[in-house]
Amino acid sequence: MGTTLRTMAEQFEITDEMRAQIGKEGDPWTYEVTTTGVRAFARGVGYTDTTYYDIDDANAKGLDALPAPPCYLGFPIFIPGRSDATFSGPRGGGGGVSHGLPGLLDGGTETNYERPIKAGDVLEGRSALTNLETKTSPSLGVMLLTTQETTYRDKATGDVVARQRAQAIFY
Repeated sequence: MGTTLRTMAEQFEITDEMRAQIGKEGDPWTYEVTTTGVRAFARGVGYTDTTYYDIDDANAKGLDALPAPPCYLGFPIFIPGRSDATFSGPRGGGGGVSHGLPGLLDGGTETNYERPIKAGDVLEGRSALTNLETKTSPSLGVMLLTTQETTYRDKATGDVVARQRAQAIFY
């Protein structure tokens, strides 16, 4: 049983090839908002409001379906050979850059809604890389911060329902 030590990057440069990926949109991808998904997400994050679980409770509050909890935009449809094995969305997801850094941290996600999302909605998401920058950490060395923006549209109407901005930190 050995211990693997990762050396931190002392130098890292954003290349012209990486910068060329900024603004390029990935393929559209379908996300399904199901009653099971709404319930599972709400349960997984610890929500206890029965509106996320009980259709009768949702109806009593004037809703025609279970509302999607905050930050839940459905499950991406998994298609063997075309989906990312880890995240189920399209391979590359829009804005993928080749950088060679092995570590990954979640840099946070912001979601802005244009309308409430509910069980039964089928959304189409399309992502694009919008920014690349480097920062230096005393413990991790040089890090690459990527920002990706995804626009979600109602697949039936084409209307924008949400925009999401996510950052990833590679080191």
